[in-house]
Amino acid sequence: MAEGRIGLVESESSPEARQSSSFSHYTPSQLAKISDETCRLMDLLGYGELIRQARRYGYRIRDRLMDVSFGHAFYMITSGSKGEGLANMYESDIDLLAVLRDVVCLEDGLNDGTLPRVMTVFILNFGLCYPGHCKLLLCKRGQRIRPILQNALVEDGYGGALLSSDLFYRNCEHDYMDDDMDVEFQRNQRAGPSLPFTCFGLFKMDFVYCLPCLCPSILNRWAARSRHWPPTHVVQKVVSMGAFVTPVAYQGSEYKHVEWRLCFNTGEMELLCNLNDVQIKVYVILKMILKDVLKPKNKEITSYMVKNVVLWLAERSQNSLCNEKSLFNWLREGLIFLRNAIVTMHLPCYIIPERNLLAACGMREDLQHTWITIMKEMIEEGPRILLRLPKMRRAIIAHPEPLFLYYRMKTELELLFLMCTNRFIKYINDDVDDSEGDRFIEEFNICLGLILSPVLPLLNVDWNIDIDKRGSALIDILAGLLM
Repeated sequence: MAEGRIGLVESESSPEARQSSSFSHYTPSQLAKISDETCRLMDLLGYGELIRQARRYGYRIRDRLMDVSFGHAFYMITSGSKGEGLANMYESDIDLLAVLRDVVCLEDGLNDGTLPRVMTVFILNFGLCYPGHCKLLLCKRGQRIRPILQNALVEDGYGGALLSSDLFYRNCEHDYMDDDMDVEFQRNQRAGPSLPFTCFGLFKMDFVYCLPCLCPSILNRWAARSRHWPPTHVVQKVVSMGAFVTPVAYQGSEYKHVEWRLCFNTGEMELLCNLNDVQIKVYVILKMILKDVLKPKNKEITSYMVKNVVLWLAERSQNSLCNEKSLFNWLREGLIFLRNAIVTMHLPCYIIPERNLLAACGMREDLQHTWITIMKEMIEEGPRILLRLPKMRRAIIAHPEPLFLYYRMKTELELLFLMCTNRFIKYINDDVDDSEGDRFIEEFNICLGLILSPVLPLLNVDWNIDIDKRGSALIDILAGLLM
């Protein structure tokens, strides 16, 4: 990166540049150069391949450790931006799937005879449901049916039983959340199928309790599509991962108390892991645009919709054409795709195209027109769109050396905290004695001191105060660094 900065800095103060800043005024060589510099800048900001892999690995380890704590009832999967490796510790919510054990949901016609007798089996019923949604008919009551399932069964009017999504959510809320909550956990307002809460005033977590689901016909229809991407072995792996059903109905459904939504979290994470580096960075920038420019207040547009835009673009394009020199060309394609979706109010779900992600999203007509206008402006802006995004703008105008030192320290702190959190969970599981815990804290403090040594003299911390107060002050400082 020339002098550590992107060429937008010089053009920002140039009247001539501002007057001719549309995408068409950039030459191919200029776009290629700025694209390449932007990719390197995003590596520095924590979106490079290695840090993404480290985050994904760390959260997979955490999931396994949490299975030890909660594994008798369900197993955990970190999903969302954390599971994808695209967000640091405090950058976004932690999305956790809590998948109930000893239960499975099957498509009608699948053989359940080979399943263990402890398993409770439900059949997916898509009748009179919006695409991507279903009702769950009880097929076989397992020997060990859990109370949250038993107490959520309702009559279907034909002598059978349905699993109520509304009662299931309430049972999970009562059985697995309220009884275990202490003063360090604050419950937040329900959002869709999730049980959101804040931990220690810092970590925002969304628990989604769900049931595993086998729906090969849906995934096989997706797999049979003509495509440039992903390769066959990835398609087969995604099909083998199955799906989940979550307790949320289609907005406005007549059957909202008994309707469930199909989701493909693990398959979608696998797909994202197989996007190339530039496609991931296009996804990150589009999410920044959603958060910092469009700013939806009621989730009229979500990061999940943006993810689907990127997956559609990847499927329809040759992967080799998306490289470090073409980032802004692909970003423009993503903006055009999203704008067209807003114009038509139609955005097909990537795995179930019959499901329109913008259906019943609650977007007002005036907001739709505003976003269409903003999207049109951004499509024509070209690379200058980065100046709309606070995180990118600060990095572009910053002096390169302190910027590099700051983000290196931030990355080291993030990995240290991720590793130490996992060790802490392991110590709780193993019920270690106090002496081993003290050694762990001592090792943590040594590592923390080494990482912070360049800036310790600048931190306003009285090292002579009580260790608990000192620790609280450090946590506040570190939280600010890791935001």
